[in-house]
This record gives sequence, C-alpha cells and structure tokens, in this order.
Amino acid sequence: MTGTAEAAGAGGLPFFVYGTLRPGEHNHALFLRGRTAGEEPARLPDAALYDGPGYPYAVHRPGAQVVGELVTPSAAAYGEVLAELDRLEEYHGPDRPLNVYDRLSRPVLRTDGTAVQAWVYLAAPQIARHLERTGTLIPGGDWLDRAA
Repeated sequence: MTGTAEAAGAGGLPFFVYGTLRPGEHNHALFLRGRTAGEEPARLPDAALYDGPGYPYAVHRPGAQVVGELVTPSAAAYGEVLAELDRLEEYHGPDRPLNVYDRLSRPVLRTDGTAVQAWVYLAAPQIARHLERTGTLIPGGDWLDRAA
C-alpha cells in the first residue's frame, strides 16, 4: 500500500486501531479523519480484546486475534497524530508506571495475509493482569461486534 510505504519512509509506522479510533467511531472523527494516507482492514494476531467498559483494551494472548484497521497517517500529519494518540491512550513512554496503554511495535496481518509492523496500543501490564482476572472478553476480538 502506498500510504504505508510513505509513512515508513518518513520514519513512522502505521497504527493498528481496534476500538474508538476505527473508521466510523467517534475518536476516528476527532483524531484521524482527513489526516490519513490510507486505511485498510487488518488483524492483530496473539491478542485478545476486553471491554473497558466504554472503550476496549487489547492484551497479549497467544492464539487469539483482534480485528481492526491499519491506519497510515499522512506524512505531514504523522508527528502530530502520534503525539495526540499517545495523549489519548495515556501513554507516557516506555515502562512508565502511569501508562494506561503501552505503545508497541507488533506485526499486523493485512487481509491478504501479508504482515506489516505497526504501532499498537496494548493495555499496560497492571491493567492487563486485572482484565485477565475480572474483565469482559469480547468474543471474536471485534469491538464493532461487541453488542451482538
């Protein structure tokens, strides 16, 4: 995809979004609409999805998968989008105790099965442990199907 190649050439990875940042959801309109070079369906392997409630958390889980989109910000908007998404996801930097989510580079699968590295916001370790004990798992890993 051209947009992904452009962002990678500009020094930035695309983002895998799986909840309120997906096209049609409210945070996509606030943070991404009009600022992307490309958006395409994708899946995050080895992750499970939990209802927050109100917003989702992905956690590492071998054998599971999360449904979402691979979003490539335009080169001109990349730095601003990265900073805004870090604030939205309450990511303060690697291994910071106040993180709600950790931003990690993970392989994501396009619909044709090819893998691409992307930024993914996963639940910070203390939140992930709590979700695995008491959280509400979203069967099938698709936030848009959570009420079905």
